[in-house]
Amino acid sequence: MNTAIYPGSFDPVTLGHLNIIKRASVCFDRLVVCVMVNSAKRGLFRPEERVELLRRCTQSLPNVEIDRSDELLAAYARRRGARVVVKGLRAVSDYEQEVQMAVINRKLNPDLETMFLASSDKYTYLSSTIVKEMARYGADLGEFLPREIVDDVMEKMQERKAD
Repeated sequence: MNTAIYPGSFDPVTLGHLNIIKRASVCFDRLVVCVMVNSAKRGLFRPEERVELLRRCTQSLPNVEIDRSDELLAAYARRRGARVVVKGLRAVSDYEQEVQMAVINRKLNPDLETMFLASSDKYTYLSSTIVKEMARYGADLGEFLPREIVDDVMEKMQERKAD
């Protein structure tokens, strides 16, 4: 079985992420979308919540599996039997960082390749950070997030403001 991993923080998953998921899912028998835990970041959603949001957004994609991990990506890929990592690229600045990570991952796991998918032009500006900032100010998120999770993001932001 041809398995790829699409890793990220997905805090929250955006329409840009979902676009990459859909496009990558037709390239592989199985696509594992993995919520990676970055200890340096304090997310809006806990990793378990991000997994649930992703499951709701991808339930119509039968070959997409949602998982989470706090281990190194190269080790996770080896454990899951994946030989390809999918990464979305929005801009040149993404490319420089992602190439560096791809080289490191390949050093740690020589069987691991990285496949870059260019972002669809309508999502090149979009990031979870920007979405969280818009949510903080009560902006309409309908053009930026999957409709299944817009209310979750707004509700979580309200909780965060109340703290």
